[in-house]
Amino acid sequence: MAMAANKTTIFLNLILVLSLLLLISVAESRGIGSLGKKGEPECNAVVGVKSGDTCDGIAKEFNLTTEFFNAINPNVNCDALFVAQWICVDGTVN
Repeated sequence: MAMAANKTTIFLNLILVLSLLLLISVAESRGIGSLGKKGEPECNAVVGVKSGDTCDGIAKEFNLTTEFFNAINPNVNCDALFVAQWICVDGTVN
């Protein structure tokens, strides 16, 4: 009888540990454990790229530093801008 109780206890402990690991992985994926990490940028105003525009030129036109311009436009490839592409010119980085 004691052997069955031990197996049940081990099984329940295993379920508890697996549940705890699942809870931690879900919390990490939702950002609960992301203290100190940069958040997603939020864009408040955009402009369309015109022929001849460059990232540096747009940043200067809107009085943005290169670092801030890149932070609010993380997915922009400055070597491959195209006409009518939307570029963020005002925003925040959390």
